[in-house]
Amino acid sequence: MTDMLPPVLLVGFGRMGGAMLAGWREQGLRSAVAVDPALPPAGGADLTVVADAAAVPADFAPAAVVLAVKPQNAEATLPSYARFAGRAVFLSIMAGRTIGGMRALLGGDAAIVRAMPNTPAAIRQGITVACAGPGVTAPQRTLCDRLLAAVGTVAWVEREELLDPVTAVSGGGPAYVFLLAELLARAAAEQGIPPELARLLARKTVAGAGALLAASTEEPDALRRAVTSPKGTTERALAVLMAEPAWPDLLSRAIAAATARSRELAG
Repeated sequence: MTDMLPPVLLVGFGRMGGAMLAGWREQGLRSAVAVDPALPPAGGADLTVVADAAAVPADFAPAAVVLAVKPQNAEATLPSYARFAGRAVFLSIMAGRTIGGMRALLGGDAAIVRAMPNTPAAIRQGITVACAGPGVTAPQRTLCDRLLAAVGTVAWVEREELLDPVTAVSGGGPAYVFLLAELLARAAAEQGIPPELARLLARKTVAGAGALLAASTEEPDALRRAVTSPKGTTERALAVLMAEPAWPDLLSRAIAAATARSRELAG
């Protein structure tokens, strides 16, 4: 069994924060304090929930402060946690918020790792890309890697600006896949398939294709070609989806738009 995770302060107990906490508990979490004004204060064997930074127990010494609040709330929230700079590493999963911008709110001594996970973290199937800022030590990076790996695969980049397109691709990617399932069910119903069966077909097809992609060593284009018989029905459908300016162009434009929005959130 691996060593227990050291104490963690979780700022923001929403869907992603809750998923990460569940993953940490599975890995053996020593103790945690979660801050969320929407939740009633509570205490337990390994978790204490408080309403704000002032209510964090004075004797609580986290090794990591995980920032899981909405990026729009960063200016109002982060300065209250500046007292942990120099003692803990800050692990941010806020979209768009740069390391430099967060250091301005937390103090120049703050060691910050910026990361972008995605919602499959809820079933420990997430993908997270992380970037370590100035002053992050090797042990702090290792700790952040452990915290992120509790909910899926972790990749690291040296260039922070790559996190903007990462946010657009993998951060928002599950929504694009869910839209595909939604539209596939709608199209099936338009062809006369009963709605309940249409939804089942769409769900199982998207989920099954994703599982096959995950299990296969082949590239996506090879898997696509394997399904596409010459002069068959799939080839006819793909001719529509891949015609200009259809799916390929629209997806490129969508990712570019999301990347631009991620940069805007930096302020």
